[in-house]
Amino acid sequence: MSEKILEVKNVSKMYGDRYALKNVDFEVYAGEIFGFIGPNGAGKSTLMRIISGLSSPTTGEVFICGKSVQRRFESAVINLGAMIENCQVYGYMTGKQNLNYYAKLYKGIPKKRIDEVAELVGMTPRINDKVKTYSLGMRQRIALAQAILHQPKLLILDEPTNGLDVNGVMELRQTLRALAAKTNISILISSHVLNEMEQLCDTVAIVDKGSILEIRTLDELHEKNGSVQRLRIRVNYPNYAAKLIYLKYDVPVEKAGNSILVPFDPNNAQKIINSLEQRNIKIYGTKIETKSLEDIYIEILKKHKTGKIS
Repeated sequence: MSEKILEVKNVSKMYGDRYALKNVDFEVYAGEIFGFIGPNGAGKSTLMRIISGLSSPTTGEVFICGKSVQRRFESAVINLGAMIENCQVYGYMTGKQNLNYYAKLYKGIPKKRIDEVAELVGMTPRINDKVKTYSLGMRQRIALAQAILHQPKLLILDEPTNGLDVNGVMELRQTLRALAAKTNISILISSHVLNEMEQLCDTVAIVDKGSILEIRTLDELHEKNGSVQRLRIRVNYPNYAAKLIYLKYDVPVEKAGNSILVPFDPNNAQKIINSLEQRNIKIYGTKIETKSLEDIYIEILKKHKTGKIS
């Protein structure tokens, strides 16, 4: 098994009589990209601040590389790099000048490390340009380079895609994947953009109202919750089509925009399509698909709210 880099043990955080976090436990291993997902206000940012030592837990403890953030702060956080809230870069400086400035805050960072991190985050071609000429995505990558200057073993990113356009999000995802693969750094990332987390993370923890509902690898989540294939049928009258199929075939039917979703059964698929056409419902397309992380996430939240936990 890989080296354990982060251990969060029974962490709770209270504000008055309200829990922002309640009995949070999980571990992150070397080279792992671990996603902490949940709605706004679920406790993600609070957890990031506690791990970084910017806030103290009411109960519990956080260990980075075996050292307690609460009791051995400096020894623990030397292994930590973080991008929390806004990325701090200076627009009047070049990217390289920004990195040189932050390198001076640490002891013993050689000059060649500046070029190394610029290459790792894909900023070498623009490193000598002023930051004020960068896109938001480029600024994020320079901030990321700052966070890994001292070669930490754990990188924390709190909602790093906020404000990025599609290209910026894609570039950041590719950068993080390459970083984990090349340096074996562990990455803990919080977000509510689930389609991006699905493409990026190895493991996810689903959190709601300060409590972790489930922790699994993406493969395990799909195996447990998303292995059933569904047939998506785009039609002109989805409400009528859903009612018709439910009454005739007694199968669960979901509506999604101008589509209906039914469990895929190769023996029934064509019969369902024929039944719709016989009732003069126009079919604009069909697609066999598995559940996305977003689908699974919503189902898990519903199960916990209703108490129907498998």
